[in-house]
Amino acid sequence: MTDATMTDSKIGEMAGGQGRVRGRPKTRSDEAERQRIVRSARDLFLDVGYGGTTMDAVAARCGVSKRTLYQLFPAKTDLFRVMVADHRRSMLALPRDPDEDLPLAEALAAIFRLDIDEIDDRDRLAFIRLVLADSDRFSEIGEVIVEEGAEPARRLLEDWLAAQQERGRLRPFPAAAMARMLMDMIFSALIKRFPGDRLPTVEERARHARLCLEVFLEGAEVKAT
Repeated sequence: MTDATMTDSKIGEMAGGQGRVRGRPKTRSDEAERQRIVRSARDLFLDVGYGGTTMDAVAARCGVSKRTLYQLFPAKTDLFRVMVADHRRSMLALPRDPDEDLPLAEALAAIFRLDIDEIDDRDRLAFIRLVLADSDRFSEIGEVIVEEGAEPARRLLEDWLAAQQERGRLRPFPAAAMARMLMDMIFSALIKRFPGDRLPTVEERARHARLCLEVFLEGAEVKAT
C-alpha cells in the first residue's frame, strides 16, 4: 500500500492504535457546559421574556448546536427550571453550617441576603420581574416556581427554624407557619408591590427587612432569663 492510498483509519492505527478520532475533542464537561448555557440563556430570557425565548435562539446565543442543547435541556421548561433553582439560592442562603452560632437576627439577615450589593440586587429583581410579567400567560412558569423555588425555599427555611427550636433558641411555634410568615414579611419588603410605587433603594429595603426580623424575633425568640 502506498502513502497515497493509505486510509485515515490505517494512519490512526499506526499512530496510536485507536483508529480515527471522530469529532472535535471535548473541551468542557457536561456540567460546565450546562452552567455556561444557563448563564447565557438567562440574559436572553431577561431580554425578550419567557414567551419570546426559543430554543433556536438559545442555541444561537450560546454558540452551541441544537443537538447539544437538547441533549442537556430537552425542553425550554427544563432550562427555565434550572434558572429558578439558581434564583432561589439568590433569595435564600440555605442550607447553612449546622454549627453556625450567629445571633438569630444576624443569621436571618444572612439567610435572606440582606447584605446583597446593588449589582446582584438588580439581577435578582430583574428575574422576579420576568416571572411576574409572564406567569399569567404561561401556566408552566407558575408550576416551576412552586416546584423549584417557593416550596424548596420554604422547606429549607422550615428545617433551619426547627433546628433553632431544638437548640432552645426559638419558641415552639409550628416551624412551617413561621417559615411562611418570614418569607411573606421579608420578600414583600424586597420587591415593589404595586404599579407606580417608588422602588426603595437596596439599603432602604434591607433596613425595612431588618425591622421585620426584629418584630418577628420579638415574638418568636426565647428570651434570656
